[in-house]
Amino acid sequence: MAYIVEMLHITKDFPGIRANDDISLQIEEGSIHALLGENGAGKSTLMSILFGLYQPDSGTIRVRGKEVKISDPNVATALGIGMVHQHFKLVHNFTVTENIILGMEPRKGVTIDIRSAERKVEEISKLYGLAVDPRAKIEDISVGMQQRVEILKMLYRDAEILIFDEPTAVLTPQEIHELMHIMRRLVQEGKTILLITHKLKEIKEVADVCTVLRRGKLVGTVPVADTNEEKMAEMMVGRQVNFHVEKNPARPGPELLRIESLNVKNSKGVLGVKNLSLSVRGGEVLGICGIDGNGQTELVYAITGLQKAESGRIFLRDKEITHLSIKERSDLGLGHIPEDRQKHGLILDFTLGENFVVHNYYRKPFANFGILNQKQILENANRLIREFDVRSGQGAFTPARSMSGGNQQKAIVAREIDRSPDVFIVVQPTRGLDVGAIEYIHKRIIEERDKGKAILLVSLELDEIMDVSDRIAVIYNGEIVGIVDARETNENELGLMMSGALRKHQPAAAGAMA
Repeated sequence: MAYIVEMLHITKDFPGIRANDDISLQIEEGSIHALLGENGAGKSTLMSILFGLYQPDSGTIRVRGKEVKISDPNVATALGIGMVHQHFKLVHNFTVTENIILGMEPRKGVTIDIRSAERKVEEISKLYGLAVDPRAKIEDISVGMQQRVEILKMLYRDAEILIFDEPTAVLTPQEIHELMHIMRRLVQEGKTILLITHKLKEIKEVADVCTVLRRGKLVGTVPVADTNEEKMAEMMVGRQVNFHVEKNPARPGPELLRIESLNVKNSKGVLGVKNLSLSVRGGEVLGICGIDGNGQTELVYAITGLQKAESGRIFLRDKEITHLSIKERSDLGLGHIPEDRQKHGLILDFTLGENFVVHNYYRKPFANFGILNQKQILENANRLIREFDVRSGQGAFTPARSMSGGNQQKAIVAREIDRSPDVFIVVQPTRGLDVGAIEYIHKRIIEERDKGKAILLVSLELDEIMDVSDRIAVIYNGEIVGIVDARETNENELGLMMSGALRKHQPAAAGAMA
């Protein structure tokens, strides 16, 4: 059988960790080959070697049967290999076309021929059904569209082998569905796709073959048609995984978070949250469910202090916090797992240990009279790394920037859950995490609920909202269109409410689950 790519006996070491340990991978031409594994299993490292970002310590690579040395991404591009990274590499104030041609600008005399480039981008976009406006600025388009620009960058450079690194981690359910359609279209047009992911549902939907890695080692390669999600999950984490959240019925206590008639402007200067009122009691998880861009971000920003409210009031216990600073809200018992882990969750140039104490570095035991106690900071980091299985080459001393997206997420979740705040704003807590980590984090959120904490869960994953929440508030166009009991609703009802086609009478928060 002819393989388009063969990676044979690849080994790669980083300080303190063997990322790839004697891995062999063979990819058939015209297939979608999924690479599955836990956070830190070595998937991205292996694909970064194929794209020339890293050099293997040992092993060989063959492309179309010929042994090659891929010393940098330019060599990979010349071999027809392209890569869409998990965190996009785009210049935000450039247009779509300017981003796509960067580094290989077509010229007309001494000037850049932007018009012919726009025409070519439009042609490729139409051929693959990508529907991207070549003249739009990156900062004005959705995350899903930005990903399409990354795909166009590869296609513009005539890539035949396309690597997608966690392509759905930042997409809405609708955008995921569209991406799957685009992938099938790419394969029909003769491309080969390598898909790095840990979303089992997507592998079943779109992949032909699946290779599983665990802690840097190859576990096995299976045809997707001959396996199921449970089997793949077991290969991935080495044990059986429970896909459903085990929890007792909620026992709501006093109201800990109250929002009254809140109005918040969005980035375009118009109201993203309109006259919204909501209440969360201790001992319950209230899920906020909606299509991305319907006011979730503005609501969370207003509660946590990242953005000021135009009008309305927010109360923590019975104290108004509407105009308090982020630090004052945090000190009063407000916790936040943010939507954007790199922008609001971590200080990327700090170490993991420093990030763990970012809220309370000035308090005992982490400081005495203004002097940091490094021993206590290290002990705290080692405990959280163990408890939450945060994988990093240099432990507490690992720069946050160098960690995988999933391990960055685990670090934020560990820090925030460990603080055990009274009111917990949890946004996309399992974005980019594998099934084992998702199972653990859901369990910890329910433990916080059972300690009497009030949890507001915002997620685009409908399964997560339905599994973890006790009540679900559906947001559409900046308004709550209904609040339902999680045990008595279904995807169809939530979908109708999310699209604005159905409004439900809201049960009073105080009596909803008593």
